[in-house]
Amino acid sequence: MLTEHIAVADGKAYVVSGQGEVVCMDITNGNIIWKVNGGEVFGRKHGNWGTSECPLVYDDKVIYTPCGDQTTMVALNKNTGEEIWKSRSLGDISGYVSPIMIEYKGKRQIISSTATNAIGVNPDNGDIEWTFDNWGPKFKGEKPQRDNIAPNSALYKDGKIFFCHGYNLDGFQLQLADDLKSVSVTWRTETLDTHHGGYVLVNGKIYGSNWINNNDGNWCCLDWETGETNYEQKWEGAGKGSIISADGKLYCYDERRGNVAIVTPRSDKFDVVSSFRVAKGSGPYWAHMSIDNGILYLRHGEYFAAYKIK
Repeated sequence: MLTEHIAVADGKAYVVSGQGEVVCMDITNGNIIWKVNGGEVFGRKHGNWGTSECPLVYDDKVIYTPCGDQTTMVALNKNTGEEIWKSRSLGDISGYVSPIMIEYKGKRQIISSTATNAIGVNPDNGDIEWTFDNWGPKFKGEKPQRDNIAPNSALYKDGKIFFCHGYNLDGFQLQLADDLKSVSVTWRTETLDTHHGGYVLVNGKIYGSNWINNNDGNWCCLDWETGETNYEQKWEGAGKGSIISADGKLYCYDERRGNVAIVTPRSDKFDVVSSFRVAKGSGPYWAHMSIDNGILYLRHGEYFAAYKIK
C-alpha cells in the first residue's frame, strides 16, 4: 500500500509517509520545515502494506498512530515536530485508518482504529479513554473469515460511531457514554462490510459498497438509527469501490473497471444518474476521489483528472 496522505493547515502541508515519516512542508515552495522518522523514534509496528494515514492537525498538534510496544498514538508540535504527548501501548499493529476529531457533550475526542481495536483518545493528553475489540468474527462454514486489516475511518454523528472493515466482519454502531469513557453497541449489520472504499452518511442513511471477495461487492444503503438494510444492489457492469458525497449527490468510483457514477441518494435503490469510465492510467482504481469548489478530482495510477460538477 505505502500511500501518502496530506493535511493542510496555516500554509503548511503535513504528510505521514508509507514508511512512517511525519513531514511538515511549506506549501508555497515545497521546502521541508521539519520531519520525524516516526517509525524509528516510536517503534512503529504495521501490517503488510505499511502505513496509510492522513495526519490529524488541530490546535498546535499533529497526530500520528505508530502503534507497537512503545505507544499507540502520538502528538507532535505542528511547528517543530517535537513530542507533546504519547499514549500507552495496546501492543497492536497499526490499521490503515485516519483519525477523526469529534465533539460530544462539550468534550472532544479522537476516534480511530488500530488493527484490532477501535479507540477513543483524549486530544489534550493522549489518554486512551476507551477501546472496543468485539468485531466478531463472523463465521462462514468452519473457517472464521477474520483478517487484522482495518482500512476505513469512522463515521460519527451525535454521539454515535460507525465502523466496518471488510472481509465478512460485521459493521457496527457504537454509542459513546456521556463522559466519553466507554462505548456500547447499538446495532450490528451483516450487510455492509466495506473493504477499503469508505462510506458516507447522507440524510440519515449510510451508503457504501460491501465485500463479497477482493474483486467484487454490492452497493448498500443502511438506516443510521437502526442499522436496517434499505437495499443491497449490484452496480451493473461494475463492482465495489470508493464513495464520497457533496451537494446532495453520491459519487462512486468502481475499483475494478474504473467506472465513475453520480448517484441519487435514495433509500430504495442504487440510482445511477450518469456515469463514465476512466480509460487512462494503470493499476487498480483504488485512489479515492475528492471534491473542492465544484471540481471532482480523481486519479488512476499516473493519470490525474479534474471534472467540473457544479
